[in-house]
Amino acid sequence: MVLFSTIRERNVSGVEFALFLAIGVMGFKQFTGTALRSAQAVSANTALLAYRQVLPVDTVLVRAVVEGLLLAFVTFVLLTGASLFGFHVLPDDPLKLIEAYGMLWLMGAGLGLILSVVNTLSPEVGKVVGLAFTPLYFLSGVLFSPVNIPPKFREVLLYNPIVHGLELARSAFFPGYHLVEGVSAGYLAWWTAGALLTGLVLQRRFEDRLGVR
Repeated sequence: MVLFSTIRERNVSGVEFALFLAIGVMGFKQFTGTALRSAQAVSANTALLAYRQVLPVDTVLVRAVVEGLLLAFVTFVLLTGASLFGFHVLPDDPLKLIEAYGMLWLMGAGLGLILSVVNTLSPEVGKVVGLAFTPLYFLSGVLFSPVNIPPKFREVLLYNPIVHGLELARSAFFPGYHLVEGVSAGYLAWWTAGALLTGLVLQRRFEDRLGVR
């Protein structure tokens, strides 16, 4: 936040860049942090799977909840620290902010369910998928606003559901934030539901190969 606020302009779309960046980073982490940590849950808890009451999907869901709570706490600490430097850190629409972050977290949990199956059945493929998160950071609008992107590239960028989540979070936080046309909570919700449904189906389908019985 300090680095980018120093070397770049101090305002993006009419809001302070430091907070713009913080909201973007923490929203992105709600998705990727949950997905990556949950993806390792099955392999990291094989001893627990010896108990018949514990299913592989349980380890993933519990890890997702823990990661979500941890990231929520980190976000609170970060914003509290920003308030000490004079930033206005109270969101204009708290419920909308919770909705945006909540869907990013749930979509991360769904991807974690999927990747936990992939990592267990084919660890090599799981590692390759993990590498994709690095370019995704630069393609999700964490460091920039889609309003500054040429329209023809913006249309492609908006296929990424993370962009929708981050933009909705920023519009909930900043009352004067310019939300580009095409950003939709419904689009993000469809991706979230699809990830969760696909993950749960895969967990059910490969339950015997994931667990230790």
